[in-house]
Amino acid sequence: MATPPLAASGMAPGPFAGPQAQQAAREVNTASLCRIGQETVQDIVYRTMEIFQLLRNMQLPNGVTYHTGTYQDRLTKLQDHLRQLSILFRKLRLVYDKCNENCGGMDPIPVEKLKQKNQQLKQIMDQLRNLIWDINAMLAMRN
Repeated sequence: MATPPLAASGMAPGPFAGPQAQQAAREVNTASLCRIGQETVQDIVYRTMEIFQLLRNMQLPNGVTYHTGTYQDRLTKLQDHLRQLSILFRKLRLVYDKCNENCGGMDPIPVEKLKQKNQQLKQIMDQLRNLIWDINAMLAMRN
């Protein structure tokens, strides 16, 4: 996992680093944390699928003769996957807490406001598309 450039160098930001540079470093760090969180969630899903696969392939000891070595091997694998899953959940919690800490001063944007902004952007894009089409049509008429 890559660390942000400022953190990787181990040195303090340069003499021109003001609040804007610190804010940019914070945003990069938060974006990196979000990426790490996404990868961790993907790992959790993958491990969970492996656990269910192991459970599906395990036979319950219901009086049928069962090879204890195979059972112990699968049980050990299952316990290992569960331990790794626990570690991944702890990692995800740390990432979540750090992201919340970094975004503590930000006000969440309501979904309705995002939908409204999205609609406005669509209208602007449609107007620009129509304008470009009209310009191309006028240029084609001149030629």
